[in-house]
Amino acid sequence: MRDNAATQELVTRLQQAPVTVTLNSSGGFEIWGALDFSLTTSNEQVNAQPGDIVLYNGSNICMFYGTNSWSYTRLGHIDNLSENELRSFLKAGENNISVTLSISNTTGISQVRTGESQSKAYTLQGTIAQAGHKGIIIKNGRKIVR
Repeated sequence: MRDNAATQELVTRLQQAPVTVTLNSSGGFEIWGALDFSLTTSNEQVNAQPGDIVLYNGSNICMFYGTNSWSYTRLGHIDNLSENELRSFLKAGENNISVTLSISNTTGISQVRTGESQSKAYTLQGTIAQAGHKGIIIKNGRKIVR
């Protein structure tokens, strides 16, 4: 996530309760939906790339699986997924996608080291992520969204 007023406000809200948003595909490059609240904007001309997450007009969240250039407030980026993986993960072309944004009390894990193979994936709670686990995992010291 970017360090700006919008993300700080979003994190504060998510610490109180998860936020569910209905997202719709648009323009062949993004899914977007209206938040039930506004966040502080710091708009700038952005050449959005696959994986970028932005705030549009202060109250709409957009997640990109393609590219677009517009004035947005940057919120964050989904790492470690190819454009095709993003299209699948974000359900490109579909509408009425219910997404719940949430954060949990994390352990603050930033890197996992073990004498075993570094190919294991771990949840933010520090447990081994089982096959099919959805959410943020840590693998080889990197955060990955599945």
